[in-house]
Amino acid sequence: MRTRNGLLPLFLILSVVNGDITFSSYYGDHMVLQRGPKHAIITGRATRIGDTVTVTVGNGVAQGTGKVTKASDGKGFWKVKLSAVTQKGPFAVTVTSSEGSKSLHDVLFGDVWVCSGQSNMEFNMYQVMNTTNEIQSGLKFTDIRLFKTEHVTSSTPLVDIQKVKIPWTTPNSKDLNGFSAICFMFGERMHPHLNYPIGLVESDWWGTSIDWWSSPEAVAKCSSQGKRESPKNFELWNAMISPLLPLSIYGVLWYQGENDAGHASRYACSFPTMIEDWRKHWHQQSMGETDADLPFGYVQLAAFRNDSNYRGGWPDTRWAQTANYGYVPNPKMKNVFMAVSLDLPDFSSPWGPVHPRFKQDVASRLILPALAVAYHKTGLDYKGPFPSSYTVDNAAETLTIEFSNGKTPIEVRNNHGYEVCCSGHKTCQSLDVWIAAPIVSHDIASVTLSTSGCNNNLHPADVRYLWWESPCPLRSCAVYGRDNDLPAPPFKTSNGL
Repeated sequence: MRTRNGLLPLFLILSVVNGDITFSSYYGDHMVLQRGPKHAIITGRATRIGDTVTVTVGNGVAQGTGKVTKASDGKGFWKVKLSAVTQKGPFAVTVTSSEGSKSLHDVLFGDVWVCSGQSNMEFNMYQVMNTTNEIQSGLKFTDIRLFKTEHVTSSTPLVDIQKVKIPWTTPNSKDLNGFSAICFMFGERMHPHLNYPIGLVESDWWGTSIDWWSSPEAVAKCSSQGKRESPKNFELWNAMISPLLPLSIYGVLWYQGENDAGHASRYACSFPTMIEDWRKHWHQQSMGETDADLPFGYVQLAAFRNDSNYRGGWPDTRWAQTANYGYVPNPKMKNVFMAVSLDLPDFSSPWGPVHPRFKQDVASRLILPALAVAYHKTGLDYKGPFPSSYTVDNAAETLTIEFSNGKTPIEVRNNHGYEVCCSGHKTCQSLDVWIAAPIVSHDIASVTLSTSGCNNNLHPADVRYLWWESPCPLRSCAVYGRDNDLPAPPFKTSNGL
């Protein structure tokens, strides 16, 4: 319809320019989209089911088309896969349909990481040690972009993030203050290795259990390990993870487990199951652009109470975080990397000792394993020392532990932390006694423990390391990698020495 002078009526002009087509809430100005060779996925809402949607990047840098379909909430939803973009940008990203057009500005292409979990992931930049200098330093990283969801629950999977706490932004004092410290510091330390943009998506909630973040299918797979019934089960998956699944991402960072301490056998099932479930759903919903084995990094539980003799449920939970292997990657947790943090106690933290402020150490400890596992950099010594062999000398009353097949030099910072189970059997039995086994000597890649505490014709049947909630002073457990400064993780044997 045109007027006599050939112009469109004003109401039609408005309907084209300001139509009902929109981007999903987790897209916005200043965002980072996943760079090539992967294809970025763009999503949004519209009203005309079946309508064709076209998305363009810059002046023809990339393009993709899709259709408006009916989503689970009955409303129109569109999803478009772009051709791969390897240039950094910035670009404008424009969506066009018969309902009009909308544009995003200052969009970069890089790697997108999602950061999730409970309070230690949500722990903000303003809460860390040396916070003023850390935030000031962070302002320089203009190619790192931030996005944070608000706390939302839902009994059914949502199509979009309902509340946004921090829309996509460049680092600034106000938003950095309220952003995850580990998430940002990871990006800050990773950026010099990549030299291209990083997008950080924070979606976390303090005091939450792993089942709240897991899909119903994932929770059901571990039902034989006992249920942790809660009205919140699946609700964060539904509201804070499921809507993000179409977004093509590079990897995930996770810090959670405090709320599941005391349920180690279930966590040993739930955690690797959740990882695989997230991977499956992200791969499917992102049209295959998020890797089916996307890199997944996490932080092993830190210290808690100021009692070096208290065990509680945390040692078993730390073990469960590795699917009972003691290290990652492992056969049940492939393409997974970990930061050990139990040697970073902060008993005087104003946020409570369960929330240590040394997030700089944690973020730094994630970088080497991320480069090796997530970015496939070769030749890196990216793990703390882990036992490769055990030699018992009953006559000398010693146990010698070799690390990493003798290939990784170690540093010994104190003589404590090891225990042996004194038994008359081949393996430790439930009524057997664990006794301290101090380090009496060491060389470049092994330690020798005294087992003289085993008497009455008993012998060391099994050994464990750092099996307490808060096992050592700050950065002063017994064994570290000499060259990478990474602590040896807690471990235990259960099949005899």
